[in-house]
Amino acid sequence: MPKTVVSVVQGDITKRTVDAIVNAANNTLLGGGGVDGAIHRAAGPELLEECRRLRGCATGEAKITKAYRITQARYVIHTVGPIYGRENGREASLLASCYTQSLQLAADHNCRSLAFPSISTGAYGYPIEEASLVALTAVRDFLDQNPGLLDLVEITTFSDRDYRAYQRAFGKIFGSTPDG
Repeated sequence: MPKTVVSVVQGDITKRTVDAIVNAANNTLLGGGGVDGAIHRAAGPELLEECRRLRGCATGEAKITKAYRITQARYVIHTVGPIYGRENGREASLLASCYTQSLQLAADHNCRSLAFPSISTGAYGYPIEEASLVALTAVRDFLDQNPGLLDLVEITTFSDRDYRAYQRAFGKIFGSTPDG
């Protein structure tokens, strides 16, 4: 059984050629700043219409929509990360749940590849070094428990700082350097 490729890349998540991209959304799912705003702008108004019907999403959970005008992906998986310092010490478990639930939703919809942003590290204030370790540990654990379910999992960072942090975390979690 081929091993899932996990990679860290830098760029625009809306331009990644994968079955699903993950949106670091807010609880309303109605758009916002950062990656959330970029995904909503790229997908077009149909995404907002479908998100309205979903009636929000709880922190640590994930929901799926079509990708609409993002032609390189079939789906957008929306997940709501924790606001750092506001979850009574549950930040790491909620953040890990974002990754795990997104991976499971992708698999449930026959996706073989997906791209994640760095969830909760922008406006939600999660320290990038800590968040990258939580994220990659959750990905590794899911893939270990579900071998062969996915072909590719990308972490797509926007900034140089985040890219370097995920590169360092990748070495700690996987014991090697990421392809990508």
